[in-house]
Amino acid sequence: MSTIANQLPIAEVKARVCKAIEENMPRLMEIAERIMAAPELGYKEQKTSAVVQEVFKELQIPFTTGHALTGVKGRLKGKDSKYTVAMIGELDAILCPKHPRADELTGAAHCCGHNVQIANLIAVALGLQAPGVMDNLNGDVVLFAVPAEEYVEIDYRNKLREEGKIRYLGGKQELIYEGAFDDIDMAMQMHVNPATTPTGEMGLGSTSNGFIGKLIDYHGKAAHAAGAPHEGINALQACMMGIMGVNAIRDTFKEADYFRFHPIINSGGDLVNVVPDYVSMESYVRAATVDAMVDGNFKVNRALKAGADALGATCEIHDLPGYLPMRNDAVMNRFLKENSIPLFGEDNVFQGEHITASTDMGDVSHLIPVIHPWVGCIKGVLHGADYEIVNHDVAFTKTAQALAMTIVDLLYGEAKGADEVKAGYKAVFTKEEYLQFMDRIAEGK
Repeated sequence: MSTIANQLPIAEVKARVCKAIEENMPRLMEIAERIMAAPELGYKEQKTSAVVQEVFKELQIPFTTGHALTGVKGRLKGKDSKYTVAMIGELDAILCPKHPRADELTGAAHCCGHNVQIANLIAVALGLQAPGVMDNLNGDVVLFAVPAEEYVEIDYRNKLREEGKIRYLGGKQELIYEGAFDDIDMAMQMHVNPATTPTGEMGLGSTSNGFIGKLIDYHGKAAHAAGAPHEGINALQACMMGIMGVNAIRDTFKEADYFRFHPIINSGGDLVNVVPDYVSMESYVRAATVDAMVDGNFKVNRALKAGADALGATCEIHDLPGYLPMRNDAVMNRFLKENSIPLFGEDNVFQGEHITASTDMGDVSHLIPVIHPWVGCIKGVLHGADYEIVNHDVAFTKTAQALAMTIVDLLYGEAKGADEVKAGYKAVFTKEEYLQFMDRIAEGK
């Protein structure tokens, strides 16, 4: 028991947090709807950033802006600042033109659930602002609305990089580079997932794939496709041979590495009666570990270039730093589980399995302790046209309550919870080592 004078019991602190979040559910749903109605793609989230800034002003939360172009970073001060815990929400939408709420011009839609994340960010802020709560926490809480988690519009982002506006294509990567995580000791965020029960569930975060982004250009020689095809070099055929080459080596990848290669062709020729002399393609190379990503990427590049060699074409590959595999902290997950069971029921709180998708929260997890739970509260397909929130209580109240109470467990009293997390965590990279690794990928090394 702490000897701090006038300290509230931890159960009372948590009760105040949960009550404030529950009372504000209508407001949280309204914020989520405002963001849903104006979806924006990564590094373009001006309207969404403005919503967050407006709410922070209303709540009198001091904040800074311009982090990775559009990010907003607020801070709640505890009675002391032994540690800083970040609650993260993502500003951007995904491309899904067929979703009924998609932007007619851009095709952007919040069928990724990021508007729910921002609502949870605000919910945690409201809970921690309940009377007496921050006075009982030995640490600060950063409320961080961050850009560009969805790795889309690669050509556009690469142009921003070439113009010197960003260094990395992913939002959290850019924030790490800028130093926005330098003052943060541990972090958390949530993500929505299809519900398997009517009451919803809390899936504790596990591991995920990481990936390397790729822009691939095949160059051939134009000729009349019917009259003189022998005078041409078919870049499209070279591209197809490259893809088949990757398919031919798929059984060389270990199943435990969860290898994925899923290309799309952005430009495959201009006229049907002209041998295509230029084809552009993009893809990811995904795997469960950093070593498997690097090894798999080398093999993929070799196969893609072999396709060009077979036709006498040339293949230019531009590797771009993608996201690192996800690592969830076991101690933070334990606190989240303990706080989730009373809200969701023991049968609806479980350890999640490995996810073959990727998130730039994985990059953060290689530097500081992180949790990233997946909360069952939607129906349909994540990133799909049939995406829909079906359990609003889980999406906007229970999840935020569980996360906010986990922050209390970390920082309450003498912050012994955070002490335990830090004692058991070992970073994979220092910030400098991380940046060097990402730059080596971009340099093709």
